[in-house]
Amino acid sequence: MNVPDIDTLLNHATEWAREAGLVQLEYFRSNNLNIESKFNDSDIVTAADKASERIIIDHIHHTYPHHAILSEEMGNNAIESNYRWIIDPLDGTTNFSNGLPLFSVSIAIEYQGETIIGVVYAPYLNEMFYATKGGGAWLNGSAIKPSGKDRLAYAVVTTGFPIDKDRTTDNNLDNVSRVLPLVRGMRRLGSAAIDLCYVAAGFLDGYWEMNLHEWDVAAGRLILEEAGGRYDTFRNDRNVSAVASTPLIFDQLFSLLSDKPLS
Repeated sequence: MNVPDIDTLLNHATEWAREAGLVQLEYFRSNNLNIESKFNDSDIVTAADKASERIIIDHIHHTYPHHAILSEEMGNNAIESNYRWIIDPLDGTTNFSNGLPLFSVSIAIEYQGETIIGVVYAPYLNEMFYATKGGGAWLNGSAIKPSGKDRLAYAVVTTGFPIDKDRTTDNNLDNVSRVLPLVRGMRRLGSAAIDLCYVAAGFLDGYWEMNLHEWDVAAGRLILEEAGGRYDTFRNDRNVSAVASTPLIFDQLFSLLSDKPLS
């Protein structure tokens, strides 16, 4: 894809993701997280989320002052630009706050409305996933691809639960009850960005989750699709409700997911 300075943009995105990840490791399993609730007790933010976001956004403001930004904690900076950075500075905050190592920095870059770069960095695991539009997907410099499994019975899948699970029966349990008996195993990793990248790399075979946001999936979606995986949405009333898998089981998994809320 002919985008000005795409290699430079990718280098900056990976460099800044690593820098944010180093800050997260300084906070990880410490006593100075300053945990705050947002929507409810299941939706939290820590000092590490804010510090990570500040590092990335400060770099963008200094290097690309005319680029638009959408970030989980800061929101939308409302600049009109051909470029937009979509940032989840710490995806998997609940894991992070409990001392669990599955958390990540997620950075996507759009050019004229199309995602051209996706970077997901899991600092504790030292796993750097990245992709460029038309350039394939990579983990720590090695090309990745989905597993190639062709039956749900062989598949290990992952899912998640919406933050409003305490106040609605539309909480994904119906989908779990349909999928669980038909797969080899089911996991709940707690970071949508990692879930998507692990499907891209063949470590998992499928993933779905309701009520996500663009910053949760933008980078991982490009990495998955560039690796050769399939991605779609199965609900249009629960923000971003994503489903992803290795291609040969996609239709099997998709058909089990409800496209409407429980009555």
